[in-house]
Amino acid sequence: MILIGERINGGFKDISQAVKEKDKTVLEKWAQKQAKAGATYIDVNIGAISNKIEDFLWMIESVQAAVSTPISIDCNKISFLKEALKICEKEPLINSTTAHDERLEQIIPLAIEYKASLIGVCMDEKGSPQDVNRRVELAAKIFTAAIEKGLPTEKLFLDPVVMPLKFLQPQASHILEAISQFKLLSEPSPHIVVGLSNISSQTTEMKLINRTFLVMAIGVGLDAAICEVTDTELVNAAITAELVQNKHIYSDSFLKAYHTTSSSQGI
Repeated sequence: MILIGERINGGFKDISQAVKEKDKTVLEKWAQKQAKAGATYIDVNIGAISNKIEDFLWMIESVQAAVSTPISIDCNKISFLKEALKICEKEPLINSTTAHDERLEQIIPLAIEYKASLIGVCMDEKGSPQDVNRRVELAAKIFTAAIEKGLPTEKLFLDPVVMPLKFLQPQASHILEAISQFKLLSEPSPHIVVGLSNISSQTTEMKLINRTFLVMAIGVGLDAAICEVTDTELVNAAITAELVQNKHIYSDSFLKAYHTTSSSQGI
């Protein structure tokens, strides 16, 4: 399972304050906690707290000084993205492009130039998709553009766009069906990723909903998630779901073995 740690985001009060005060210890703490928990990438998102590119670059540099885990560059500004790619010490993940023609033309070549992986969000100028067919149509558009421009399939992540269960309950089943269809785009298929916390937005049982939805999504083909990687129950559920799919070798200590291996690679 490809786990993308979501916690270094300007939407969190402690991160926002740390950026304003240039207190790298907060970012270092969360980078290390997520790396130890087994994050494959650490997402860095400045959010709305600053329009200064130097603040965003400072965030990335602070994380890289603390851990060796690759960066997920979470930014929709092309100018910020270009500068961030220059300072990434390991092959990063670009989070993200939409299916807009202009975005695809701008971002896919950058991913290829810097040997980065790329998340393609199934959304265009018409907004978020509301049914399975539209999700699949947009996924196919992103996939075709990426492959035609030379991005390797294994570098592409498709995001079907998760919507809040509390407000758009029928969408959850659409997302699961779309994931299963994304798997049919090619062999091997591109990675499939979700922003997991969106499913439980403003609910009272956030962790339970996240965990249940993640396991169900893994069952139909999901292999990556932007999530709270320090939630041990969540990660253990994902590991066990993949074990049931025969992606890991069973032993009575399979959880310990997985965590030992993943954490040793992150810091």
